[in-house]
Amino acid sequence: MKAPPPAPAAAIPDKLYYKIGEVGRIAEVPTHVLRFWESEFPKISPKRTASGQRLYTRKEVELVLAIKDLLYRRRFTIEGARQHLKTGTRDETTDPRQLLEEVRAELAQLRRQLD
Repeated sequence: MKAPPPAPAAAIPDKLYYKIGEVGRIAEVPTHVLRFWESEFPKISPKRTASGQRLYTRKEVELVLAIKDLLYRRRFTIEGARQHLKTGTRDETTDPRQLLEEVRAELAQLRRQLD
């Protein structure tokens, strides 16, 4: 059974900070998973209020969605996801249709520039 695709960035409400419960609902993962990912991925480091409440930025929420996609849909290990995010390189698990669409878009842009 395939996991659903990650939520688009447009599905993230336009706010300055998000509480851990909100991030859990957006990413559709339990809050304990988010706390675990904080320990495994150094780029996720939410600010804390005086009462200890975690506050995530939009960039961190987008990173959580990317991590969820790598782990759940693309079946990376934690270490593999960490390496993939660190290097930012593509690998052979990238959808060929997506690559084709990107190439077509680049070619169309080049054609417009030449005309």
